[in-house]
Amino acid sequence: MSMGHGGMGMGRGMRNFMSEEEKATAPKVTKELVLRVFSWLKPYWKQLMLTLLCIIISTILSIMPTVLTGQIIDQGLIGRDLNRLIFLIILSLLVTFGSNLIGVGESYLNSWIAQHITFDMRNQMYRHLESMSQRFFTSSNQGDIITRMTSDIDGVQQIITNTFSSILSNSITLIVALVAMYRKNWVLATLGIIIVPLFTIPTRKAGKTRWSLTKEAQACNDEINGILNETLSVSGQTLVKLFCKEEEEYQKYEASNRRMIELNIKESMAGRWFRVVLSTVASVGPMLLYLVGGILMMKYNSDITVGDITVLVSLLGRMYGPVNQLLNIQVDWIRSMAMFTRIFEYFDMVPEIQNPENPVIPDVCTGAVQFDHVGFYYDPEREILKDISFELKSGHSVAIVGPSGSGKSTIINLIPRLYDVVKGTVFFSGQDVRDLDLTWLRRHIGIVTQDTYLFNGTIRENLLYAKPDATEEELRQACAKANILDFVEKQEKGFDAMVGNRGLKLSGGEKQRISIARILLKDPSLLVFDEATSALDSISEQKIQDAIDPLIASRTSILIAHRLSTILAADEILVVKDGEIVERGQHAELVRRNGVYTELYNTQFGKAAELQAPEGSEAGKVAGWNASYTEGEDLVEYWDGTAFSKM
Repeated sequence: MSMGHGGMGMGRGMRNFMSEEEKATAPKVTKELVLRVFSWLKPYWKQLMLTLLCIIISTILSIMPTVLTGQIIDQGLIGRDLNRLIFLIILSLLVTFGSNLIGVGESYLNSWIAQHITFDMRNQMYRHLESMSQRFFTSSNQGDIITRMTSDIDGVQQIITNTFSSILSNSITLIVALVAMYRKNWVLATLGIIIVPLFTIPTRKAGKTRWSLTKEAQACNDEINGILNETLSVSGQTLVKLFCKEEEEYQKYEASNRRMIELNIKESMAGRWFRVVLSTVASVGPMLLYLVGGILMMKYNSDITVGDITVLVSLLGRMYGPVNQLLNIQVDWIRSMAMFTRIFEYFDMVPEIQNPENPVIPDVCTGAVQFDHVGFYYDPEREILKDISFELKSGHSVAIVGPSGSGKSTIINLIPRLYDVVKGTVFFSGQDVRDLDLTWLRRHIGIVTQDTYLFNGTIRENLLYAKPDATEEELRQACAKANILDFVEKQEKGFDAMVGNRGLKLSGGEKQRISIARILLKDPSLLVFDEATSALDSISEQKIQDAIDPLIASRTSILIAHRLSTILAADEILVVKDGEIVERGQHAELVRRNGVYTELYNTQFGKAAELQAPEGSEAGKVAGWNASYTEGEDLVEYWDGTAFSKM
């Protein structure tokens, strides 16, 4: 049994060395870092003390059967005392049972502490990430964020359950074993201290070989997963079929799979040869103790007994694992600190957007917006917005148009403080947005974007995200206003129909109209439509437009749109180029200026409107703007005298 413990100890030490990459990125272990790590353990100090007590008692009891073995041999077997033999055997069994029982309690406490610490860490990390600004999420790698939340914090759990407990249990085991050996015979005990570290050398060499093979196998496995993710996804399979690449992709997969098998066989055999060598080398230690012990008994008439030698050999085997673990504990410790350092890096990031110390919560929200000489940039050398000033009164609407990348969406993002201005001030409902309570501010703003996000759930769950206590009638009314109620009612499960991951079971127009219904349930004071129809076909676009038009007429609204009819419905049009408002006014006067808006009108709106205008009409000749143009109905005369229908 003792040899088994030794083998297990060395097996766990197979990877107890540092790669070159780990050496290069190893953190600087300071007093402050260590204290910060242990601060997470502080709330559970009582459980830690109890765990430590369990480890001490369990370790001492686990050594006792080995010591009792000597008495069983000397007093029971050689001494031919049957009663003593039975007593010692029963005592050994009871001690073993007690050790294992306490070990179960220690394992439970250890796991309980680790789980609660990771629970605290996950909650605090999630809360912290929620407070981070939009800039953090747009500039950080999403995979890295998820890794810190999952793998890194899971690694902390392993550190607590393995590294810390390993240091304690191995140290105690080693101390108890050494004390027991020196009480038996100081010569053999000293010999054991000298030879045990020598047996860790083959362990480390074999560990490096096996770890190298494991890394190659992992890289190969990543390659296989990449092939599977790319070629067996819906989009990937469609592409493979359309380009007739089935055989080529199979060959790639087959080659990677074959490589994986070869590496797995090599790794398996490397472990097998290692165990052969280790088993042979490990037997040298006991043989030396038998030899030296025999010499002491036979040549020097030492009082050492056969039982003592047997105990010493068993204790030597019990020392293999702890010594190997403790010799490599520095590696485990550095890895542990590296894990904590990665987590602390995120905790130390100060949220760019924070609630003011004394936030303002107005009694009434008008929805009015004012930009006063606003400037913004991510990089000081490249300004995104330059001296933006405009006012949107309550109940009115403004359209913002301009070329791609001109800063239109950035203007929108500054109102709910997804970003903060660098210069100037943004006012909402008469207050500087930086003085307002963040929750109050964002509750009164509803934004419908081009890239609609739906959670993987039912239509009802996605709608209730805006108002958890909404009634069935409120859901129906919101969907009716968003022009999506008919679609919902046609579903077999109605509002309980699944939308799929990111709403993949729905068309773009259906997703967009559900997002509009969700915003209506939120009932914001300010409605923002950010290119809400730009990626849709004309039919879906018209349905969404039919839903948007009444909303614009009844609420304070900001519109970023490529559709001329949407722009014409606004009270004012702002033309943005290179981060500046270069033109503003009504459609007719802006077209007359022959500037940026005229160019946008001719390139983006004119052709579409001309295609939609009735054949042979004057509107068609000058790029009339709407397919529902009706001559003589609500005509508006523009600069060239052409009549257009204003819907």
